[in-house]
This record gives sequence, structure tokens and C-alpha cells, in this order.
Amino acid sequence: MYVEGNPIADTAAPQVPLEKRWDERKFTAKLVNPANRRKHRVIVVGTGLAGGSAGATLAEQGYHVVQFCFQDSPRRAHSVAAQGGINAAKNYRNDGDSTYRLFYDTVKGGDFRSRESNVYRLAQVSGQIIDQAVAQGVPFAREYGGLLDTRSFGGVQVQRTFYARGQTGQQLLIGAYQALSRQIDAGNVELHARTEMLDLIVVDGKARGIVARDLITGEITTHLADAVVLATGGYGNVFYLSTNAKGSNATAIWRAHKRGAYFANPCFTQIHPTCIPRSGEHQSKLTLMSESLRNDGRIWVPKRQSDTRPPQDIPEDERDYYLERQYPSFGNLVPRDIASRAAKNMCDAGYGVGPGGLGVYLDFADAIKRLGRPAIEARYGNLFDMYQRITAEDPYQVPMRIYPAIHYTMGGLWVDYDLQSTIPGLFVIGEANFSDHGANRLGASALMQGLADGYFVLPATLNDYLGGTKLDTIDAGREEVRNTEAQVRQRIEKLLNVKGKRSVDSFHRELGVLMWDYCGMSRTREGLTKALERIPELRAEFWRDVRILGSKDELNQELEKANRVADFLELAELLLIDALHREESCGGHFREEHQTPEGEAQRDDGNFAYVAAWEHGEIPVLHREELAFEHVHPTQRSYT
Repeated sequence: MYVEGNPIADTAAPQVPLEKRWDERKFTAKLVNPANRRKHRVIVVGTGLAGGSAGATLAEQGYHVVQFCFQDSPRRAHSVAAQGGINAAKNYRNDGDSTYRLFYDTVKGGDFRSRESNVYRLAQVSGQIIDQAVAQGVPFAREYGGLLDTRSFGGVQVQRTFYARGQTGQQLLIGAYQALSRQIDAGNVELHARTEMLDLIVVDGKARGIVARDLITGEITTHLADAVVLATGGYGNVFYLSTNAKGSNATAIWRAHKRGAYFANPCFTQIHPTCIPRSGEHQSKLTLMSESLRNDGRIWVPKRQSDTRPPQDIPEDERDYYLERQYPSFGNLVPRDIASRAAKNMCDAGYGVGPGGLGVYLDFADAIKRLGRPAIEARYGNLFDMYQRITAEDPYQVPMRIYPAIHYTMGGLWVDYDLQSTIPGLFVIGEANFSDHGANRLGASALMQGLADGYFVLPATLNDYLGGTKLDTIDAGREEVRNTEAQVRQRIEKLLNVKGKRSVDSFHRELGVLMWDYCGMSRTREGLTKALERIPELRAEFWRDVRILGSKDELNQELEKANRVADFLELAELLLIDALHREESCGGHFREEHQTPEGEAQRDDGNFAYVAAWEHGEIPVLHREELAFEHVHPTQRSYT
């Protein structure tokens, strides 16, 4: 299914002590003087927290930024869905937090499958993010005395998560958006909304532009620049049902992968434990309930199997607060992968609640009794309102019902310490890259990584690339540009000319069921092999029998979806191959053949302590980046 390639290494990180690497890299990075920055064009694809902050910061530096989003406004980027908070090592609580502890928690939480250099830098700049956001007017929650408030998230024993009620992502995105808007008004950012990237233009081995489609008119255009930045999020919608927005897709990073960018750790997909359970076969999306709810909510199931009594009729001594029982040190705040598997195990054993027994209770009765309803409303009111609108149940009166669902993707395009992919000039930031979270992301770290990359890391490393690279002038007549555009047009024509009988959604739904059943919360060699046998057949059926109404020269959402699902059908196969080859359990990747007697993930550090970086080809090529742990030595993760 794959062949072995040469090892790969991150050569951008300076060989100095860990705590000095970022300062050393910034000092040794080449600079571009302000007058010359105006001569450079930089394409940024995506306007979420990573893309929005990057576009605003690069434009503030003087670069001419050409920015793209497929939404009608940057404010509609999926970053708004990150509700619970953002981590930063400021130690406002004086509870023992530090840069090193945030670094340690993140490496451990990722089950020792992340690169120490990148994670330590993330912890270093985390405090700067909060200062930046406060200066922009982001309304973080505050204590009575005026200091910023914090709360806990899973996998840690300190309170380092800054928050704005239950809408932190939205407020941070507004901060980045207003900074971006200022540069749009100044003429430094050229924004293309309702426009989707469909391919990467590579000239002389370097990323020099993109081919995009106007989603309203269908017009295909090429856009050229000196560097390209992808900030397009994750690929969770390969599972069809996920907490991602319906428009979230993998086309930008997948097309870049097919042009030469290595794809790292695609099997590291995260299951979020706090999702509203699915309500029927024809549901098209799942809704996330923020992990912040686990601060005050207690998770339990009835001690009696198949107990259908209303939760308020189940006495306290007949309830199993299983996370508090199994993991007394962390309780309800264990990391996401552990909480998700524990919920699945309880439901599989017959203790689940709600339709089909696919749910557990998240109960706020004790918190309301202790703190009062107004305090809970102040912390989580919008989340409670959202839950009630979706389920018609009042969480102030009865416990929420939750169940794990596909959420974040730790895998993504491989990048070095500079956030540069294996294609020179192609930088990848935020969830679109693989770099910081290993095999499991801790809660409230997505916003931290996106803003760290966009506000602080990329602006320094992109300077170095532009200041040290000779770039010839190219135009739309260049052969590589014309060929890439022609291939995009041919693909669209091919999709429209199939004229089959099956809808795009029917293929996507079938793919999602395959992926969830065989590569979801738990995986086996037998199941992964079955899925790998079916995926190529399903892909062939798609290209033989998909039906797309309408034309290419208009708003055509079926064509949009078909383009994206065609990519998911290819990406899914690589994801399955990666999961099959990794004969261990770590973080979000749980192979049933590799577990401890207690049912916990069992890593194999001797054979799999590496990043799997895949090169595209007729047969995928595996390049291994060996991970060196000099400061956080791998141990069996314990949260008891």
C-alpha cells in the first residue's frame, strides 16, 4: 500500500537550548526592509483566526496581501465555533503554571507525538496572544477586581484558559477581523470573498500562486505572488458527520499535497467528548457543546444497564460518575481522547442514555446548587440556550445528553519550524498543518496555535524566506500557470459530464459511515482493511455515477460539494493507510490490538516515535521524521 522513502528532518530549528530557539531563530532570520516589503505579494488562503491574524499582520508590516475565503465574510470562518477559551501561560492564578508547564502538558496531552521545538515556542508566545487580543478590545471575562478570569480545560491541573463567556472564538475572530478590515481599507489587503482555491501553482519548484473559482459567477482565475500561505483548517468533514461547518473542506491542502507538499499524520483525528448526540439517520451535521462545560458539569450514567428512567428519577447512589471514579486526579477534566473512549465504553456496555443508548449525562445540578443559576448563566448561558433550541430540553432543569464526535484534525501538511512545507514558499498555519498537537489536542489550544502562527511566527519566518530567495517575475502566460488552470477547468468539466444518478451527498454520507465505523473512535486491522477495499470502489462509483445539476458558470453548490467530496475520497484512503501502518495506540488513534489491560492506549515508542510524512504518488511514499524527546520523556500517560 505504500513504499518507504528517505527520512525527513526539521532543519529550520536552531541547535541551541530549547528555551532560546525561538529568539535565536528570529535573530538569525533575514529581514526585508519596509520599502521592499511593498514590492512583495503574499497570498493568504483562509480568514479564520490563523489566516485573519496572518493577513492583518503581514499587511501591517507593509506586504501586499491577497486574501481569499469561500464565505461571504471573514467573520463567518469556522473559528467562531471554538467557544470555550484560549490557553496562555500567564499564571494569573498563581497556581503553579509556567511556560514549561504548558509545554509539558501539551507534549504529554499529545501522547508524545509532537515536536518539542514547536510546542515550546507555542507556550512561549501564548502570553503575547492575550496581550494582543486585549489591546484589540476582545472582551475577556474578568474577575471583580478587573483581572482577566481563567478556567480549567481537560488534561491540565491549573487554570490557564482565558475566555469570553461561551463565545471566545467569535470574539477573537472579531479582533482579528477588525485588524484585517483596517488593512483592507488602507489598500494593503485585497480581499476575495466567496472565492475558493482549487489548485496550487508551482513554478521552478516554488509556490507562486493559486487557481481559484468565484463561487457566485463560476469564473476561474489565477493569482500570482511571491509566497502562498494556507490557513484553511482541518479535514474532519471526511467523516461527513462532524462538529465542523458544512463548508469546511480539505481541497486547498489536498491539492497542495498532490503538487508536492507532504501530508503528515493524517490518521491523527480528534474525537470531542462533548457533542449533542445525533438525532436521526438523515442528520447532516453535529453540534459541539464546549469542553468548558466540563468545569462545572459532572458526567455520569445510570449504574443499571438499559435504564430508561428520567435522570431526575435516578437517585444519587444509582449514578456512576465514571470519570471521577476512573481518573480521580483529573475527574471530568481528563483529555479529550480519554473522555471520549470512556463514554464509548460505557455506552457499548449498555449504560448509555437517550435514543439508541448513545449518550451520557452532563449534569449541572450540583454547580447550580453551589453557585446559583445566575453564575452558571454568566459562564455558559449562550451554550445552554443553544442546547435547548436544538434538543427542546432545558439543561438548567435536566442534564445535557452528550456523545463523542469527530472534531479537530491534528494531522495536516508537514511543516518545519518556520511553518514552511516541503514546497518552498508554501507556508501552512493553524489547523491546516500538523505541527503542535501530536496525537491529541488539548482543549483551548486550537485558538492558541492559530493566533500564535498568524500574529507572531509566520511574520518572522516569511521575512526570512522572502529576504533570502531569488524570485523571478512570472505572469499568467507562464506554461506552469496555464497548465494548472487548464487542469482545474478539465476537472470541473469532467465532474459535470458524468451525469449519473446519485447525489453528491449520498456518496459523502456513505464515505462518512465507512470512516466512522472503521476509523473512528477505535480501529482494528480487519476494519481498516475492509474500508481500504471499499474506498477505491466508492471513488470509482463517484466518477461514474455522480449527478451534478446546473452549470459551471453560476452559483452551483452541488458542483462545490462534488469538488470537495472527490478530494475527501482520495484523502480518506491515505488516512486509512496511515492508520493501518501505525501499529500502536496513541492519542486519538486507538488500535484495539494495542491497549493496556485497563483499556488505555498503548504506545510503541521504540517503533513509532516519528511523524509520518506522506509524499503523493501512485503509491504513497512514507518519509519518517524521528522525534527526539530531550525534555519531556515519554511515559505511559496517567490521569489517575
